[in-house]
Amino acid sequence: MVKIVCDTNIYISAILFGGVCEKILELARKKQIEIYISPAILSETLIVLTRKGSSDQLMIQILAEINSLTNLITPQKKLSIIKEKEADNRILECAEESKVDYIVTGDAKHILPLKKYKEIKIVPPSEFLNLIGYK
Repeated sequence: MVKIVCDTNIYISAILFGGVCEKILELARKKQIEIYISPAILSETLIVLTRKGSSDQLMIQILAEINSLTNLITPQKKLSIIKEKEADNRILECAEESKVDYIVTGDAKHILPLKKYKEIKIVPPSEFLNLIGYK
């Protein structure tokens, strides 16, 4: 089974806009992929949704949904690969710790330019769906 880490922007886009990012979460719902998340990624997702005005009730639903779709892991190793935005290193830490195949992100500024971290491919959502043969 394909294992991935999603950047915060994937959850935000799936929740607020649907589309390609929602298709990734749908694959997790169908147990066709495994998504790994860390407390730091979960926290950042909730912070962004709060800033966008999500109600407490909606936040509880979103948290329950994310928890049901992901495997929570706490990385033991701290990384400092991305100097421009320290928080983006949490994505790499989670990916390394959970030994995923892909990091799926829309972050064209800091994460996508890496293209790869160790043996983990870094791809945007639409490319990920193409790579796994999603129709």
